[in-house]
Amino acid sequence: MARKETAADAANPGRLKQIALTYKMTRRADKKIGLVLAAVGIVTFGVFLAIGFLIGHPIYLGILGLLLALLATAIVFGRRAERAAFGQMEGQPGAAAAVLDNIGRGWTTTPAVAMNRNQDVVHRAVGKAGIVLIAEGNPNRVKSLLAAEKKRMNRIVADVPVHDLIVGTGEGQVELKKLRTTMLKLPRVLTGPQVTATNDRLRALGDLMSNMPLPKGPMPKGMKLPKGSGPRGR
Repeated sequence: MARKETAADAANPGRLKQIALTYKMTRRADKKIGLVLAAVGIVTFGVFLAIGFLIGHPIYLGILGLLLALLATAIVFGRRAERAAFGQMEGQPGAAAAVLDNIGRGWTTTPAVAMNRNQDVVHRAVGKAGIVLIAEGNPNRVKSLLAAEKKRMNRIVADVPVHDLIVGTGEGQVELKKLRTTMLKLPRVLTGPQVTATNDRLRALGDLMSNMPLPKGPMPKGMKLPKGSGPRGR
């Protein structure tokens, strides 16, 4: 029992520290975050307290208002923190892969199935919507990467629908913050067993990282991509 209490006590400072770090990160991109959170909390609490006085139950409505004020503040903080995080990640190599890691259940993601020397990269996700190729990098260059990857996959999964998305802020591109939502809105056309079968067939293709002759242990400084690690199928 003592061990459980110790673990719980140790977890609380960790959570508080994480919240504090998240707030500092958010404040760097959102200078008004403190005023916004204070306003949300005060207004929510004030409305319920006022209703409490009107109906003759200020204590009950005050307690309820306090709880809902904390909840509303937490929701607003979470959304603005997420927006700030996406803003800092936008345009950074590998940002899409970080989003795909948190897309949720039902999807199997494989980062960097194709890459070129300019660090344009294509990631792959498989779910009930079929196969989704997510490209990040120069819009003109990634089109050839996407075409090469589709051609490579077509040999073994020609019967599975393939969607391609380019992450960016230009016309016809998907903003990083909308990537997860866009993928979840794709129509579901595969059953669970079909998704499993598709993953098994794609696994036979391997991916860029598993096929690269990298040594075990830390990456040596100054190591470059070997020849032949450019776009697939070109």
